Amino acid sequence: MIQLLVFLPLITALVAGLGGRIIGATAAKLVTTGGLFVSAALAWVIFIGFWQGGSTPGTVLVLEWMRSGTLAVDWALKVDMLTAVMLVVVTSVSALVHLYSWGYMEEDPSQSRFFAYLSLFTFAMLMLVTADNLVQMFFGWEGVGLASYLLIGFWYHKPSANAAAIKAFVVNRVGDFGFSLGIFATFMVFGTVSLDAINAAVPLVQGSTFSFLGARVDVMTCLCLLLFIGAMGKSAQLGLHTWLPDAMEGPTPVSALIHAATMVTAGVFMVCRLSPMFEASATALAVVTYVGAATALFAASVALVQTDIKRVIAYSTCSQLGYMFFAAGSGAYGAAMFHLFTHAFFKALLFLGAGSVIHAMHHEQDMRFYGGLRKHIPLTFAMMTVGTLALTGFFFTAGYYSKDAILEAAFASGTDAGQFAFFVGALVALMTSFYSWRLVFLTFFGKPRWAGSEHIAHAAHGHDDDHGHQHGHSDDPTAGYHPHESPWTMTLPLVLLAVGALFAGWVFHDGFVGAEGGVAFWNQSIAFDVALMDALHHVPGWVVAAPSVAFFAGLVGAYVAYIARPGLPGAVVAAVPALYRFLCEKWYFDRLYDRIFVQPSKALGRFFWVRGDQKTIDALGPDGAAAMVAGGALAARRLQSGQLYAYALVMLIGLAAVAAWFVPEAFMGLVQ
Repeated sequence: MIQLLVFLPLITALVAGLGGRIIGATAAKLVTTGGLFVSAALAWVIFIGFWQGGSTPGTVLVLEWMRSGTLAVDWALKVDMLTAVMLVVVTSVSALVHLYSWGYMEEDPSQSRFFAYLSLFTFAMLMLVTADNLVQMFFGWEGVGLASYLLIGFWYHKPSANAAAIKAFVVNRVGDFGFSLGIFATFMVFGTVSLDAINAAVPLVQGSTFSFLGARVDVMTCLCLLLFIGAMGKSAQLGLHTWLPDAMEGPTPVSALIHAATMVTAGVFMVCRLSPMFEASATALAVVTYVGAATALFAASVALVQTDIKRVIAYSTCSQLGYMFFAAGSGAYGAAMFHLFTHAFFKALLFLGAGSVIHAMHHEQDMRFYGGLRKHIPLTFAMMTVGTLALTGFFFTAGYYSKDAILEAAFASGTDAGQFAFFVGALVALMTSFYSWRLVFLTFFGKPRWAGSEHIAHAAHGHDDDHGHQHGHSDDPTAGYHPHESPWTMTLPLVLLAVGALFAGWVFHDGFVGAEGGVAFWNQSIAFDVALMDALHHVPGWVVAAPSVAFFAGLVGAYVAYIARPGLPGAVVAAVPALYRFLCEKWYFDRLYDRIFVQPSKALGRFFWVRGDQKTIDALGPDGAAAMVAGGALAARRLQSGQLYAYALVMLIGLAAVAAWFVPEAFMGLVQ
């Protein structure tokens, strides 16, 4: 069963990618979408089996992979509760994204290629989450990096899409370098890359140190921090986050797949899979907590001022990933995975809902030119409202259970880092509620701004739509803008995801974070701290109430600013222009990186290109040799006069030269 689940997306990707022109776009879509729904069904069977206690963890050997000295790597599929959770998340969201793409990509001429990339992406993620060892995990890790490059740059005729794809690829290579060093060091310390063997041997290594530059360094701290650098890149944590918002240049279904269920969750999964290692280093856990909390705050603050509907949700993803990491850093790995699980449903719902809005608005993405859309696309409005309620933690939605569990666990951990994360997380919850309801109010409420003079002025210059086509608008205020509900292939996934966004937390919360139910649920697949899980259910009442207070405060604030007093945001911006500019510039990370890394790299590249390649290697090498040959040919051509006396003179000179060389030597020989 697990073999079919994992390899079916690969088979369908090959069929659609290599045979798409032969079988046609419709057949390619049928094959890939059908294959993902089969995989999703199998994933739910496996998950329910573990949830009900009828399945036992195990490993299925696919083949022997590598043998070199003491290094032994098999290609094996590890199946336990942690794997089952990820299988459900990855395949369910991916299957719905495939179905959604039928409507969203209907006009694209390269549908076979797009669906092949989607299935390839899913296969790589399945390789990662079923990994039995670090090498196989790295294979899947790099596989999703490659597939994300292909998907983000799918519309390669758009320079912005190419730049975003390259940026994602390069930034992730920085993180992957740290991850690879962590894998090498882990093998040196433990003598194996098997995940089970490593986790089991952690107590034997804990407390050991090594010497570096005259200082003693804790081994487990070093290993965990190197591995966490990889997680920071893949899961877009502060410092290596800059690729994630630009990934919006890909088609909207790609955004949903990357942000909700696959690539960005890989880092959280890896930390939870290796949780026994991280538990052995309090320093590493503190770093994970602080980085996660800082990321949550950064991304939420930037989301407050975004005007592109997809970028608001993108920064929301970055912020929610910060929640997951500081939960793991607090020792609440079950809570981290719980939020990963629920987040997949409501974040995919929000992204696909945003895609439905963009589709209805003829690929306009700027929320400033929306307004009043709830009457035109009521189903999309209802589904996005459900997703927003879940994201902001409204009572009894999925986000209410998982986000509250994270905040309560951070507070209950009792560490300085945990306390810091709790207060930052509560503030971020307020920001999340504000920017989420800001999106809803700007998009679905108020007067329609898509038919007003401002939109005409904006569109008169033309702009790139989400499909990479350049277009403008006529002087008719409503020309080409007749919002319409999306086809059923796009709305059905929204309805199904809304069910998960509403009920996934209520159904599964006891298994993920219950003090008693969690032990049986996780069955040793992660480091499960029973005392911490019990403590989070007994925190003070004001801690429990904080997320709900933040929800209502953000909702009321957004209502006042964008419905009751729509002039208020402009007044705030005018009052604090420096802060507004700081947030619009995304804390100046992109500018700073451009100044420190990008421009010097380009200058160095130009130096080696012009001075090294052109003026040195080419000048002395191929260009110099060619010039010498050309000069010699020119001189030889001038000697070919065609006059008999000239040739006779050359022959005479040659004979004289030969005589002058040989005759003295012959004469000396006779004398001797």
